Amino acid sequence: MNDNQQVQSAPLWILIMYALGQTGWSVALFGTANLLNYFYLPPEQASEAVFPDFFFQGNLFAGLTIIGLIAFGGRFFDAITDPLIAGWTDRSTAKFGRRRTYLAISFLPAALFSFLIFFPIVAANSPLNILWLCFCALVFYFFMTMYFTPYTALISELAHNTSQRLTLSTILSVTFALGFGIGSTAFALQPFYESSFGWDSTFAFQMVIATFAALAAILMALPVIFVDEKKYCIASNSKLDTWTAIREVFQNRNFTWFMISDLMYWFSLTFIQMGIVYYITVLLNMEKSWASIFLPAMLGGSFLVYIPINVLARKHGKRPLMLAAFLSFSALFGLTYFLGKLPFTGSVQLGMVAFLGIFPLAVFSILPNAIIADIVDLEGQRTGDYKSGMYFAVRGFMTKLGISGANLIFPSLLLLGRSTENPLGVRATAIAAMILCLIGFFCFYQYKDVIIEKKAATGGK
Repeated sequence: MNDNQQVQSAPLWILIMYALGQTGWSVALFGTANLLNYFYLPPEQASEAVFPDFFFQGNLFAGLTIIGLIAFGGRFFDAITDPLIAGWTDRSTAKFGRRRTYLAISFLPAALFSFLIFFPIVAANSPLNILWLCFCALVFYFFMTMYFTPYTALISELAHNTSQRLTLSTILSVTFALGFGIGSTAFALQPFYESSFGWDSTFAFQMVIATFAALAAILMALPVIFVDEKKYCIASNSKLDTWTAIREVFQNRNFTWFMISDLMYWFSLTFIQMGIVYYITVLLNMEKSWASIFLPAMLGGSFLVYIPINVLARKHGKRPLMLAAFLSFSALFGLTYFLGKLPFTGSVQLGMVAFLGIFPLAVFSILPNAIIADIVDLEGQRTGDYKSGMYFAVRGFMTKLGISGANLIFPSLLLLGRSTENPLGVRATAIAAMILCLIGFFCFYQYKDVIIEKKAATGGK
């Protein structure tokens, strides 16, 4: 590996520099993933000024909108380029580093287009803005994938054993949450910029995105500057072409079971992210402002169990914790179905749901990346061909498939009823998510902990 030269274990500060790159790309991605509808299809009634129409906002056909089609097209393009770029990086022999080279090429364009996507070229309703948005979305997702795919592949190469992978995965879960938290400040920064500089709402919002883009570029540059692959990464180049590598990844039965269960997780997680405002306003009849408290509270609470999860995973393996997390998530959605029917105040019921979510959210934040890295390492030792880029790319594809599927199914279920008088559709989303989690449990039950098996095969070494 690595031409048989001595590879050092990366010190903690190098791991942090690497992990802060994830804060960067999560900040860059936040706007496109969460604010695109807010800017181009803003709420009809809002306390802040409504942005102008930059293109037709009505129904094109079958309930579809221009912004919806563009967002879907960008995500689909993003998904299909994952394995392509993974194959490129797995076969790369660049002297600067096979992953690092792609990070260096992509971080500035990704940050730049995360801003340009919110900067229409005509300051009025115009078809040219549609063409510009399509172009910016495709370029943004291409360069974001070019950064994200090799970035995640480094997890299995920068961390040399299962203990280091757990440590790195834990740091990454914190830095991702940090990026999500920074992105969430957009709604507070916009009025601050308006009052401080006298900017109108559109330009103030664009400057918020520009601030995010600048911060993202700086943070995404850190792994390029500090992570020396030749010094810290154990890796071997793959000689397989892209489609052969994809086929071999899918032939890994253990990974396939993990992948299907992970798909179920992303389905259900997206359900709760989209559904929380309905659960609060329709089922609990509470103010929607509680939604801005619930998810951060659950995320913050999950940090408290990071250390116990690391200890338990090292002692008992990752499989029992993942199975318990799927069951806990199932219980969370089962409880969600009964919100508004329980003999407690709304805030207490909401707190019960948040409490149930702390453990599974922590487990799913830490362990999946470490599990994939273990699978990559074991297969690489067995076959001599390391396809870490492809494995993480396939996981990325399934993640996006789960998110897209949830976005498709969730609104359809709401058609059954989304009012206080008729909440059937809202409750149906909770039942659907619970079923998905149970499917995930039974799929992951088929997964075999590769580290436990490896220790058994080598006499505990």
